[in-house]
Amino acid sequence: MKNILEYLELSALKYPSKVAFSDPDAEMTFDECQNDSKRIGTFLTGLEGKNKPIAVIMPKNVQSLTCFFGVVYSGNFYVVIDEKMPIDRIQAIFSTLQPIAIITDKAHAHMAEHFEAKTYYYEDVVTTDINQVALEHVRSQMIDTDPLYALFTSGSTGVPKGAILSHRNVINYASWYKETFDINETTQFGSQTPFYFSMSVSDVFSTIIAGATLHIIPKSLFSFPVKLIEYMNEKEVNTIYWVPSALCIVANLKVLDYVQLNHLNKVLFAGEVMPTKQLNYWINKMPEAMYANLFGPTETTDICTYYIVDRQFNNDEVLPIGKACNNCDVFLLDENNNEITDDREGELCARGSFLAMGYYGNDEKTKEAFTQNPLNPHYPEIIYRTGDLVKYNENNELIYITRKDFQIKHMGFRIELGEIEAAANAIANIQSCAVIFDEEKDKIVMIYVGKVKDHEIMSSLQDKLPNYMLPNVIVKIRNMPYNQNGKIDRKYLKNNYSDMNGGK
Repeated sequence: MKNILEYLELSALKYPSKVAFSDPDAEMTFDECQNDSKRIGTFLTGLEGKNKPIAVIMPKNVQSLTCFFGVVYSGNFYVVIDEKMPIDRIQAIFSTLQPIAIITDKAHAHMAEHFEAKTYYYEDVVTTDINQVALEHVRSQMIDTDPLYALFTSGSTGVPKGAILSHRNVINYASWYKETFDINETTQFGSQTPFYFSMSVSDVFSTIIAGATLHIIPKSLFSFPVKLIEYMNEKEVNTIYWVPSALCIVANLKVLDYVQLNHLNKVLFAGEVMPTKQLNYWINKMPEAMYANLFGPTETTDICTYYIVDRQFNNDEVLPIGKACNNCDVFLLDENNNEITDDREGELCARGSFLAMGYYGNDEKTKEAFTQNPLNPHYPEIIYRTGDLVKYNENNELIYITRKDFQIKHMGFRIELGEIEAAANAIANIQSCAVIFDEEKDKIVMIYVGKVKDHEIMSSLQDKLPNYMLPNVIVKIRNMPYNQNGKIDRKYLKNNYSDMNGGK
């Protein structure tokens, strides 16, 4: 298999009438998905593009998936644009991307009016007659290193970076994901993450490889957790791969005390640190399920290490990120590019076929992150420097410490903000917390949601942390802000914590 569409076609052949994708308003069989994708692909072959970007501005629904696959049928690659994204950010992406076309639906026609690229509407292109000859001609020219999609992530300079992934990247990664977590034709995914977030790649592409079913869960249900559980039971969801913040909503409200998840047997998570206290709630309520901590950046397709929970952890312990995925080697480098094999911390680096091809239209950033392997001077070998600091524990498992840019200097000490967060998250009655550093005021700031007094927090932290790591400011808020990926919005907190704290 050299093209991801071959897996869609094989599943459509084996399971033509089986539901592949569903959302609250529609569902689509594998056969219907294949045919609608081919119709869209046939239309787009008229653009005469090859390996060119086509932007898709659509809500997260089953129709958007056929647009993604349709773009690929045309010999081009898709770029997911959030329909709620500010126009200025889309402009910043398009200034680099220069898409040859935009696909949207008529409900979002107003968004496409801001851009110069040709715009086509889903409702129109999906009625195109399939031209199998044209599609086969396109396919005959495609190879496994052709781009499949680009996902734009935040850049440190404020300019989004577009990681570009090939068919080979996704086939290798999604095949590992399928085999490791036994994704098969009986799997019923409950999809939480947006399609512009790399975590969705795991669910979507393992679905078409394995003949599974993916149910899109409405974002609104996460504000009504009992209804969320009821929806999952209705769809017989047995596998989820969510960001920890979503799992914490259920744990913090103790939802599983009142309603049961009748079918769930796999709970996978990634995207940010999973607080052990909330994970223990899930494990206590559903001890027979598999729990796994997945770790990695968009630039390794989605994941480069994983840990399947195989023992008990105290609330104040940190979960390992485990070991490298099969066919994706990882290693640690120190500041002098020497490999670390003992218990010192170092930068996590990855090599292998999970690695993205680089950043679209951004040679400078590509060369910074995708570099020659310093441990191999003998032939060209590209590695990806993740910017994550990790170390090995006594079980030879990798432990995440912090981002290189999440490490601070305070009172002359080097401090990992993630260590403070882990200690704070273990405190009873803290639902969620974030620790930021105000460089201008030289203050460590802890922001939290929960029913606990500031002096109780400090008393608990004093038992776990040295004095120089204790927060200088503690701010209690009603609701934690989250970004569009479902992660805690630290940038917003850093810019606004003073206002939340009465200007202090």
